[in-house]
Amino acid sequence: MKALSLLLSFALVTGLAVAQRRPNIFPPGRIVDLSYPFDSATVYWPTAQSFQLEKDFEGITDKGYFYSAYKYSAAEHGGTHIDAPVHFAKGRNTVDEIPLEQLMGRAIVVDVTKQCEANRDYLITEDDFKNWEQRNGRIATGTIVLLRTGFGKFYPDRKRYLGTNERGAAAVANLHFPGLRPDAARWLTENRKIKAIGLDTASIDYGQSTLFESHRTLFARNIPAFENLANLDKLPETGFFVIALPMKIKGGSGGPLRTVAIIPDRK
Repeated sequence: MKALSLLLSFALVTGLAVAQRRPNIFPPGRIVDLSYPFDSATVYWPTAQSFQLEKDFEGITDKGYFYSAYKYSAAEHGGTHIDAPVHFAKGRNTVDEIPLEQLMGRAIVVDVTKQCEANRDYLITEDDFKNWEQRNGRIATGTIVLLRTGFGKFYPDRKRYLGTNERGAAAVANLHFPGLRPDAARWLTENRKIKAIGLDTASIDYGQSTLFESHRTLFARNIPAFENLANLDKLPETGFFVIALPMKIKGGSGGPLRTVAIIPDRK
């Protein structure tokens, strides 16, 4: 028995030592949810089908235990979601083809809140990125770039968030919210090697866009976009990680996205 006890003690000590040497998969820190819930208030494009949740069963079964099951339906592009490159670029990655490595990694926030307070049709410029770099250094290869316009504070009020609460094709002309200027999208793709881009509005192109040039420029390079992100106001400019995992819809041009940021503790 004594020999067995010693053997178990040795195994326990050895296991603890190995565990202590093994690096943490995720750094200790604060987790920020960057996704809105999907419900009847979820913001969708004026021409898109809204989210619907229908009850199949909810209650006590004839065998005496509780059971619930539902079915849902919605357009791909609404709420917190991903735009896969194929959305505006033929032959580029569908949702299920985007490499997972491209959907997670170090991230930054480029804050243009003040500009957007003065102009709800503000277009984020190359200078906005260069000003960020003057404070923080060059945008590193493999970065996920998040654009903070401040419009998240309006979600899910469609009138304040989108510029109109109307529905249908005619409402598209009345959309007013900030987005990325096309030549700034070109600058990013030609001069920096980013993994993905995201923002707290309904589209990477601003509301009044009719040609969606920023989408087309980014997606031609297989750079996906995260739209309708939540809680960007809780993130620092740099020094955090993002994990953005969409529903794996085979052949999909987009889909619901569960996104989190990890802000490591400062040592």
